[in-house]
Amino acid sequence: MIRTVNLRKMYATEEVETTALCDVSFEVKEGEFVAIMGPSGCGKSTLLNLVGMLDSPTAGEYHFMDTEVGAMSERNRVRFRKGNIGFVFQSFNLIDELTVSENIELPLLYLGMPSAARRLAVHEVMEQMQLVPRRNHFPQQLSGGQQQRVAVARAVVAKPKLILADEPTGNLDSRNADDVMNLFAQLNASGITIVMVTHSPGYAEWAQRTLHLFDGKVVSTSVAKANNV
Repeated sequence: MIRTVNLRKMYATEEVETTALCDVSFEVKEGEFVAIMGPSGCGKSTLLNLVGMLDSPTAGEYHFMDTEVGAMSERNRVRFRKGNIGFVFQSFNLIDELTVSENIELPLLYLGMPSAARRLAVHEVMEQMQLVPRRNHFPQQLSGGQQQRVAVARAVVAKPKLILADEPTGNLDSRNADDVMNLFAQLNASGITIVMVTHSPGYAEWAQRTLHLFDGKVVSTSVAKANNV
């Protein structure tokens, strides 16, 4: 599903040029759950942004579902990721003025789905995430764990092929973080590919493989103990 070849990302100002990613090559197969780990500033979020087509590489290749997307224009990247990629962030990124069901519905509005189909899809994912009793609540009326559950529901409501999660447990206590990781495990078991940035070795163990980044490079790959048969 994902293949990068010598991916580079550089940021330049008048005074200095910074290399965020240097010759990153890796693959993620359809249905895999892959974690990305490394110290702060090593390029984890930059890599996730490139994989999610929120940014374009300075050099190298990025193939998503057998299509080279690294050199696409921003407009074409937006079209290509719609319906294919769902995002979950550490800060939830919910809209305070919208209810739970309205927040979850947003990706379907962008896709132009008819209203009846939107209502059905939202109800189905709220049932899956155990959010039906909260459907008319606003984000500020929810706990952190509930807000992240809404964010996950929003990410999967359009049935994307890939979920990208950037520190999804970072703002949660251990119980709510475990609940979110259980959700990811269930989604992965249903066939959704997941790539997750995390600082936690324990949560990285939920993934089948972990890519270790340092100074913008993939320095090693490890297999989770539970999957290391």
